[in-house]
Amino acid sequence: MTKQTILIVDDDEDICLAIKALLESKDYVVETASTKEEGLERLVGVKPDLAILDVMMASWQDGFELSRQIKKDPELKDIPILMLTGVKNKTGFEFKSAAGDEEWLPVESFLDKPVEPEVLLAEVEKLLQK
Repeated sequence: MTKQTILIVDDDEDICLAIKALLESKDYVVETASTKEEGLERLVGVKPDLAILDVMMASWQDGFELSRQIKKDPELKDIPILMLTGVKNKTGFEFKSAAGDEEWLPVESFLDKPVEPEVLLAEVEKLLQK
């Protein structure tokens, strides 16, 4: 059986390393990227089974923009996206209710940082079974 690949796009190296270690402990192959541009490059090259995106990277909207780019690309549009972000803590805005909106936030799931490892793993497993 082929291992499933997950791409994490987050500019916080500590977050990437922690999530990568957690997912690799469950036998996933994990790729990382630290910018929207690098994330798109890896998405095209790797075609992961799941993408985990942060919202705020170089700009406060990079994750939003990347999710829209993914869903508009015929080669990438079927990759499920999990938005994992601390945007609510930093801005006070709640974006979770917009998850799934094809124009604004075309993602399959949205979790707030910090997230418990069990919650993250359960969500990853749910998204990979679709």
